Amino acid sequence: MIRGRLITLEGGDGAGKTSQLGLIRSLIRARGVSLLETREPGGTPLSEAIREWVLSGGADPPDPVAELLLVFAARRQHWVRRIEPALESGTWVLCDRFVDSTYAYQGSGRGLPWGWIETLEHWVLGPHGRPDLTLYFDTPVDQALARVRERGHLNRIEREAPDWHEHVRAGYRARLEEDPDRFIRVDAGLAREQVQAALEDALVRRFDTWQGNAPAPVGSGPG
Repeated sequence: MIRGRLITLEGGDGAGKTSQLGLIRSLIRARGVSLLETREPGGTPLSEAIREWVLSGGADPPDPVAELLLVFAARRQHWVRRIEPALESGTWVLCDRFVDSTYAYQGSGRGLPWGWIETLEHWVLGPHGRPDLTLYFDTPVDQALARVRERGHLNRIEREAPDWHEHVRAGYRARLEEDPDRFIRVDAGLAREQVQAALEDALVRRFDTWQGNAPAPVGSGPG
């Protein structure tokens, strides 16, 4: 059995990820592979309940460290219940947000050390938690927040000040610089049709590369 591919979508609030989901889905399915679509925080009943606390805060919003731990608690449940079993079965996984969001939001946004996040990442996801491809939708903060306001009700994260969202964007860009081969940067500040055309071209080229370099069968390796 060939292990599935993990593709993640990243970007600040209002970056335009959701509007391109249909295109990404159709390009993956055109490859003749099964596909699981999911999101973070979320993806399982427990993880969705944690998502509600993280985004709303209720009467007792989490402090930054508690927020970080909640995000990883949701991620662990999501990983062991849905993502890892799907990948092991050969299914591709398309996940709206993953670990890079934590580095950007809880790391750069909340000011928590990236070393803490890295430790939790290795502990929670183990050796196979690195995405095969990350699509980073990069949008100027003022443009992205204008889109968010058009949607109406804002959650706890979306209500943060523009300067805070600038820190989040800087965090994403730092992640891209650290691992450029994994990322495709999408200029999501362009018109939707332009974004779609550029995204389709980049994905087709990446998928064609994968066809000639398929991942090893599950369980294969030295020894």
